[in-house]
Amino acid sequence: MAAPVRIAQLSCGPEYSGVQNEINEAAKSVGAEIFFPDVTLADIRRDFAELGLDVASPDLRLAIARAKALVEGRIEADAVFITTCFRCAEAAIVRNELRRYIHENSRLPVVSYSFTERTTAGTLLTRMEALTTIARRRALLARERQEGLTLGIDSGSSTTKAVVMQENHVLGSGWLPTVEVVGSAEEAVREALRQSGVAMGGIEAIGTTGYGRFLVGKHFDADLIQEELTVNSKGAVYLAEHQHGAATVIDIGGMDNKAISVHDGIPGTFTMGGICAGASGRFLEMTAKRLGVDIRELGPLALKGESKRVPMNSYCIVFGTQSLVNALAAGSSPADVAAAACHSVAEQVFEQQLQEVDIKEPVIMVGGTSLIEGLVHAMGQLLNVDILVPPRSQFIGAVGSALLASGFIGGK
Repeated sequence: MAAPVRIAQLSCGPEYSGVQNEINEAAKSVGAEIFFPDVTLADIRRDFAELGLDVASPDLRLAIARAKALVEGRIEADAVFITTCFRCAEAAIVRNELRRYIHENSRLPVVSYSFTERTTAGTLLTRMEALTTIARRRALLARERQEGLTLGIDSGSSTTKAVVMQENHVLGSGWLPTVEVVGSAEEAVREALRQSGVAMGGIEAIGTTGYGRFLVGKHFDADLIQEELTVNSKGAVYLAEHQHGAATVIDIGGMDNKAISVHDGIPGTFTMGGICAGASGRFLEMTAKRLGVDIRELGPLALKGESKRVPMNSYCIVFGTQSLVNALAAGSSPADVAAAACHSVAEQVFEQQLQEVDIKEPVIMVGGTSLIEGLVHAMGQLLNVDILVPPRSQFIGAVGSALLASGFIGGK
């Protein structure tokens, strides 16, 4: 049995809010263990002064000393989890600075998270799974080519995607709305096989990812069942032909979003989630429906409008939709409303998540929402960069799964 992945926790407050047990449970479920780096009082006094973060909280000062011990190699760890209460501004500053400090001065994968009293082990599972994967499977994540004949399935909250790949080329793909998890996966696979002209019996390895990855993985007897953070980052840099050097991956999904800092194809820091579905693809689907256009028409329509003409200041999908309805009733054009919706989603992702990763170009947008030109344009304006949308960007998870699954050929 493999030794547990040791995740160093730097935190303030979870033990007082009942969240610590949830953190421990999430780590345990993926074969990892949480530990708190041991430091001395002298370390705390010295490191607090050296890093120059003037904070009052003793717990935050302790977190600073622990971070420095990890970077200097005085404490051994496989990964780092930084977590503080979302209500504390001082903690948010320290959390962000420690994440940046560890990322820039070590090879340790690190994720930061702001918890609430309602944070559960299920909420933390994907983050812990990603940290564990990076620590254990760095060689697999460094894989640059797909080999053999493999199938990748991405069972997402809104859509299910499948691709068949052979010797580094996509032969066929399937993409449809997620209705019944296994049934939708079977239909997507049938279409991918039909396009590729191969039979299921010829597939040498299968990889699954997304919300339904465990159920679909069990159904197809998959070789690789992997969370979407590592899979999507690998698929993004592969499709963008940028597997060497730094990159930033943005995936705005149907229910949540991911922002990932990648170096040489391996995630370094990442964040996922969002305050509300008002910052997700679901909000854009609702906007398109309200405007009476197909979601594929929303992007070109938004490019014709001016977002500043429609006020949007709510994180909530309900109040956001109400703002759009009110704007239309007041005489705003559909183009302006579409532009405002795209800008609102981009702005929320920028404020909530892109502050938690180091933005390095190229910035790669993937997932189904990357096909909405108005959203890509709005994100580019906020970041002041040219956003890269690679070919087949909507199949990002399926491609990443097929690529990584090729490392298991012959493993059954």
